[in-house]
Amino acid sequence: MIDTKHLLKVASAWISIVYAVCFLGVALVSGMRNGFMMYGLHTNISGLQVADVMTVGTFISGLIIWNIVALLAVWLFAALFNGIKR
Repeated sequence: MIDTKHLLKVASAWISIVYAVCFLGVALVSGMRNGFMMYGLHTNISGLQVADVMTVGTFISGLIIWNIVALLAVWLFAALFNGIKR
């Protein structure tokens, strides 16, 4: 049986860490914003114009990037789940 209270604690810690890392990444490395928009959201913002970026290259690179991010996120979640007291 899943301990819901423990799961909620872990999820709160996990999303706080992920949000802080993303926020700091965008704040400290401003070039990251364009890369995220292009490979994560398939959108290119140039000035006030928004253009869709849907190519085989952005699909494959986005798939690789999201898989890496997902694996790191699951690893962090599991480490927090095992590390936070029940």
